[in-house]
Amino acid sequence: MEQDEKYMLEAYKQAKKALKQDDVPVGAIIVKNNKIIARAYNQREYKQSVTAHAEVLAIQKACKKLNTWRLDDCILYSTMEPCIMCSGVIIQSRISKVVYGAHDTRWASLNKISSLEESLNHMPIIVGGILEESCSKLVKEYFKQKR
Repeated sequence: MEQDEKYMLEAYKQAKKALKQDDVPVGAIIVKNNKIIARAYNQREYKQSVTAHAEVLAIQKACKKLNTWRLDDCILYSTMEPCIMCSGVIIQSRISKVVYGAHDTRWASLNKISSLEESLNHMPIIVGGILEESCSKLVKEYFKQKR
């Protein structure tokens, strides 16, 4: 569990970058063989792109670095439970494990999709609630300021 917290802190640093750009503060990293191979943060507002979620951007970077779309031996750390779009990309890229901080209670997300596991060709191991309080507070404060 200590390793998950260590890597989640790195994802949290990425989320703070999104906050500085006035975007929803979600950060993600991808780890392979205990080494960070990709880092990203939400950039939907900056890029004006609906797909510029931290998880998708991190997966794109990892694929480029490894020169493959198959991320079988990789772990994705995200400060927020991946949404339905990101979950699709995670499943398609065959990431072996997803560790997230804050639970997504508003939208369809990775844990809800995991109930479809029997009909999918791949489903990562899912671990949630790592540094949940810090990750959740960051997002809640962001939206509190927006309202």
